[in-house]
Amino acid sequence: MQDTATNTCINREVTAVLHQMATTLTFTFLALVLLLVEKATVDGRTTTLGKEHVRGIIGAITDYSSRIGKEQKVAMEMAIKDVFNKTNQRFDLHIKNTHSEPVQAALAAWDLIRNQQVQAILGPHTWEEASLVAEIGNKAQIPVLSFADTTPQWATKKWPFLLQASPNQNAQMKAIAAIIQSWEWHQVIVIYEDNDSLLSEVIPHLSDALLEFGAEISHTVALSPYASSSSLSIELKRLKGEQHRVFVVHLSLTLAVRLFERAKEMNMMEKDYVWITTEPFTSFIHSLSASSISSMQGIIGVKSYFPQNHPYFQNFYTRFRKNFSMENPAEDKNEPGIFAAQAFDAVQIVCLAMMRSSKGSQPLLDNIMLSEYNGLNGKVQFIDKKVTPAHIFQIINVFGKSYKELGFWSKRKGFSVTTDERTTNNTSMRSLEKVYWPGGTWTAPREWTLPTYANPLRIGVPTKSSFKQFVSVVQDQSKNSTAYEGFAIDLFQATVGSLPYYLPYNFTPFDGTYDEIVEQKFDAVVGDVAIVAKRFRHAAFTQPYTESGLVMIVPVRIRPQTTNRGLLFMKPFTKAMWALIGAIIVYNGFVVWLIERNHNPELKGSASNQIGALLCLAFTSLFSLHGGKLHSNLSRMAMVVWLFVALVIMQIYTANLTSILTVQKLEASVNGVESLQYGNAVVGCCRGSFVAKYLVDVLRFHKGNIRTYNSPEEYAHALRSKEIAAAFLEVPFAKLFLAKYCKEFITAGPTYNVGGFSYVFPRGSLLLHDVNKALLNVSESGRLRELEKSMVASEKCVDYVESIDEVSSLSPTTFSVLFMLTGASYS
Repeated sequence: MQDTATNTCINREVTAVLHQMATTLTFTFLALVLLLVEKATVDGRTTTLGKEHVRGIIGAITDYSSRIGKEQKVAMEMAIKDVFNKTNQRFDLHIKNTHSEPVQAALAAWDLIRNQQVQAILGPHTWEEASLVAEIGNKAQIPVLSFADTTPQWATKKWPFLLQASPNQNAQMKAIAAIIQSWEWHQVIVIYEDNDSLLSEVIPHLSDALLEFGAEISHTVALSPYASSSSLSIELKRLKGEQHRVFVVHLSLTLAVRLFERAKEMNMMEKDYVWITTEPFTSFIHSLSASSISSMQGIIGVKSYFPQNHPYFQNFYTRFRKNFSMENPAEDKNEPGIFAAQAFDAVQIVCLAMMRSSKGSQPLLDNIMLSEYNGLNGKVQFIDKKVTPAHIFQIINVFGKSYKELGFWSKRKGFSVTTDERTTNNTSMRSLEKVYWPGGTWTAPREWTLPTYANPLRIGVPTKSSFKQFVSVVQDQSKNSTAYEGFAIDLFQATVGSLPYYLPYNFTPFDGTYDEIVEQKFDAVVGDVAIVAKRFRHAAFTQPYTESGLVMIVPVRIRPQTTNRGLLFMKPFTKAMWALIGAIIVYNGFVVWLIERNHNPELKGSASNQIGALLCLAFTSLFSLHGGKLHSNLSRMAMVVWLFVALVIMQIYTANLTSILTVQKLEASVNGVESLQYGNAVVGCCRGSFVAKYLVDVLRFHKGNIRTYNSPEEYAHALRSKEIAAAFLEVPFAKLFLAKYCKEFITAGPTYNVGGFSYVFPRGSLLLHDVNKALLNVSESGRLRELEKSMVASEKCVDYVESIDEVSSLSPTTFSVLFMLTGASYS
């Protein structure tokens, strides 16, 4: 995505430079033409008699042969009459026909300025014409209000008298991107009319808008305005052979009609195709005949919205239809579109500016830019020499003999059913009326399909996996067959089964490294392929289907006993605890002796006899209550409390001592990676894996100290024989290895963050999104966990042959202090 955005910016700058160079050459040629025209024209300005009372003269340039030109001509003539009826001020309008020829537009502009003495020029509709007219208007200091659908950023700086009177198309591109995001499409093809303005402005803005939603333009198709039927068929045939099925069409009315007619003949207006059209075509769907509409069933169109229910527009609508039918009787449809409304508003705003200019000293250009007018399109004003952009777009759907209105989109509110401020809005088009898709279906198509000539997907499977539980390729020479087994294969089959459509594929073994298999031209790669940054240059990855990370495996060893084994029985309690227990015992014996000495003759006598009786009473109270020998209730109460405490202490002591004597104290034989590095130790990893390079580049092991292995058995033998001090395995492999050798080896040190295992697809593959979604479904259903548990459970822990007598058996040394204490007491 980032590369696409960067390329878009670079292309935009290069295109702008090339366009300016082309424009300069055109102006040079035009200057020669104008020089010849000027010599053939009477020199100087002339004033026609009877024009003294005219408040202003307006020139207009359009193409009478196009539907846009016809609508604009009728609308502008109506605007002039309306101004006169409202203000009683006369304005003259001179309209020139160009037949969409840029040179004709330039000559028309020169004639309007030199001979008709116009004060402002409206039009033309294409940027190629508008750029030439702007140059002439700028030299004559005559404001030019362009109806071109886009104006480059540099144009208004180069020509200060140029104004853009039609809304910028950039906002419309955001509406189209929102539609694409609503249906979770990620790749689109743009079909556009081959001219500089579209290439340098509209397409980059569409690309930027798509990137915001995680989508992109897969490629573009440029069509000549005069493309023949055969060339259209060639382009459509090529597109039909591709997987992409979402098309954004940015063409003029005439070319778009021809394109859809050819697409209909080639069965490309059927199921699984998506066609989205933009303003230059969508705004004239109302003017198409029934035969043309029949070839466009199911397309989605985006067009600027203007309030057609307003009384002001309704009055304009009624009069326009009458006037249009009178001037163009050959046209079947007479309804006005957005371009008629724009032309009507432009004439009105220029007339108002001319009236203000006649009353003051402010230039006409400044008055136009400062004007605010409530017209057919709502509030009209210029900001930075461009008319305020449309902020509401209407979404339509061609259906039946005409089209139906699905709803609206605005940047502030998203999708909504009406334009009412209180209406509920949504970020998804799914909230609008149901869409009728090509092919007569009401179910949204996916964004791609297998090409019509496609064979089953060719999926590469690595044959050199160190852990066959993940992926195994077994070739049976006798039966001339190949079996593909393992966790990665089973999971892939479950994922494909979760797709909402049938996906044919064939596995193909690949006997090379993992880097090589990623670089091959497979439709996908299934196996234990790790996600590595450098591999993104050649392929795209699904989300990892295993835990990510790299761990170090080392042999276990017995933790050395740091204390005297003869005093092992003292370990359950600390020295402070032993001292406290002894003090409490003596204190408790003293209290009982003090209370009972007057009632028990055995507690009397010499001082040594009483001390001996006190100590005996204190320690024997740990095991009995002496209830029958005690005479005072106070001593009995003290003994009950002490016995409860003593029982708790003894149980804890017993449990702790049991743990110390029976639990094996095993630990890693290597403390960490640093000790291996300092000791110049030899380590192991999987053959053909990226891990070897990671050990050298990141963990700084010497390349000569790295050994590679092909199986868990080879790892185990190398670790036992001390051929290597440690093995570095990816977490999924480490789980399998430790499941089999659970008593011999252990993980040590930190887990290093590296990519997990993933399925691989070519860059830009349209399958990637669907497979990711299906993989999530398999994971959330618990199937992924079941497969992983089954794989690990299949590994039975191998018993380690060496006994650990040092820990599992207790020798007399362990109890030597106790025996010595007993012997000393007997002596």
